[in-house]
Amino acid sequence: MIADTFVQDTHRPPTRSRGPLWLATGLVVLALLAWAGWHFNGVLTGGPSYSRDRLTFGTVELGDLTRDVAAEGRVVASAAPTLYAGSAGTATFAVQSGNIIKAGQILVRISSPELLASLAQARSAADALKSDWRRAEADTRQARASAEADVQTAALARTTAENDLARQTRAFEAGAAAGMAVDQAHDALARASITHEQSKLALTLKDNSIRFELAARRQAHERAALQVADLQRQQGELAVRAPVDGQVGELFVADQSTVAKDAKLVAVIDLTQLEVQLQVAESQARELAPGMQGEISGNGQHWRGRISSVSPVVVNGEVAARLRFDGTQPEALRQNQRLSVRVLLDHRKRVLRVERGSFVEEGGGRWAYVTQGNIATKRPIRLGAQSLTQVEVLDGLKTGDKIVIAGSGVFKSADRVQLTQ
Repeated sequence: MIADTFVQDTHRPPTRSRGPLWLATGLVVLALLAWAGWHFNGVLTGGPSYSRDRLTFGTVELGDLTRDVAAEGRVVASAAPTLYAGSAGTATFAVQSGNIIKAGQILVRISSPELLASLAQARSAADALKSDWRRAEADTRQARASAEADVQTAALARTTAENDLARQTRAFEAGAAAGMAVDQAHDALARASITHEQSKLALTLKDNSIRFELAARRQAHERAALQVADLQRQQGELAVRAPVDGQVGELFVADQSTVAKDAKLVAVIDLTQLEVQLQVAESQARELAPGMQGEISGNGQHWRGRISSVSPVVVNGEVAARLRFDGTQPEALRQNQRLSVRVLLDHRKRVLRVERGSFVEEGGGRWAYVTQGNIATKRPIRLGAQSLTQVEVLDGLKTGDKIVIAGSGVFKSADRVQLTQ
């Protein structure tokens, strides 16, 4: 066997590379130095630093402040009635959508055989009740004449009894008649008087009965006549007429179609009374009131207007308001035409104001960052009236102060920050 050199080999422990260790140590030292430098710089300047490019600034100044509501509106007719079918039947249109119409013009005719039949039956029943009423009047006149005859007959019998009593009394006094005859004459007069009083009472009762019966017959006829009048009214409504001058809007049913009672037929638009409707936020709608002035513009023209109504209903966080043209209504406006609207809420002269920004919402209007050189300092303020572009400053700022109006949310409510280029 050939001898090897195993006995000459020596064991040495493995060695580690120091390069990665020095690299890690250097990175830690650099991080510590950077943090110390940033902290030292913050102590000297009064807070962390932020770039000016991320911020928006505004300068406090004296000037007029106008609060208004600006929105897009659409032209609507203040009077746009919808016409309905007064009775069931077949509808025949005399106009088409878009036609110009006059008040009283027939738009739709409805044929209703059932209504015509009901009207004929009602007229026949009313005529029959009228005949019964007239016949009852004739019967009552005859019955009253008979009762009056009874009264007159009873009165005549009483007179006869009185005369007989007088004769018997004179004969008794002359000795030509017995006292019994006088007593019989008294009894006959009493019976005649009772009969006369009863006949008069019967005549009074007959008059009352006649009055009640005739009243009942007359009222029955009047009810029938009212029913006839109502059916005649319904027959008149079969011809649906335009209530105003204007234009035919939407036709809700097809021509020659069968419609039910109270079905929608046609919409009429009164183009002589146009308004502009706009949707405003609920928060702004609280300050709107009828009579406020506004400005309406479109197609390069401007018109003055006034708020005519503000809806009490909130829909999706918005409230509908309407403006009416102040003065002569412009011509050539169309339904649903888009126009710009501006409503003046308030106008204040020579107030301390600043451009509106997110600082109003971020701080709730209670503080703002005032800049001096490269330092922005948090300062308490008090705001007043607010418009879409400007806000009134009541306290905490003076003329010429420059503040951060947008972007201060990144300061995280720090009392002081440094601004860098």
